[in-house]
Amino acid sequence: MDGRSQRREFGDLCRIFADLDPNSDSAPSRILFAVRHRLGDRLGWDSNPNTLPIPGCQETSLRDRLPADLPVDAPGSAGKLPFRPVYRLPQEWALELSNSTVHAVLHLGWVPNPDGSYHGQMGVYVKPRGLLGRPYMAAIAPFRHYVIYPALVRKIGKAWCDRATDNVP
Repeated sequence: MDGRSQRREFGDLCRIFADLDPNSDSAPSRILFAVRHRLGDRLGWDSNPNTLPIPGCQETSLRDRLPADLPVDAPGSAGKLPFRPVYRLPQEWALELSNSTVHAVLHLGWVPNPDGSYHGQMGVYVKPRGLLGRPYMAAIAPFRHYVIYPALVRKIGKAWCDRATDNVP
């Protein structure tokens, strides 16, 4: 696969990800997100999104901590997601989310396979914030791992297959 194809396919993956709407996933996912949004509204968890300092730092974004010589593209948009872009390289995209309970970094990577093809990988690093951060993350862990993430992977997979079908002449 040539470099142009790699960049195009990774760009497709980033667009698919940015176009995700968590409220249109499976019914259990929709219910969990509705409950989370109601709790967030009532408890003020999301009142100052992406303005709080990173736990243990003064900076409010990892973007402020990037090395000056890192050749990043324009950060672009995270679409419907509540994340803000940190950097984007030809095979990596990092986004962050900061609210009263966590500072989270989501990383998408385009990883080579032994046969020369590529596959996407996603990782999420979460740093709890405040008194409720740790208990909140512990309480939602089973829901993230057994409901949210599987629905997300299915949705991305379907969009990827639909994209491949759309590109067939």
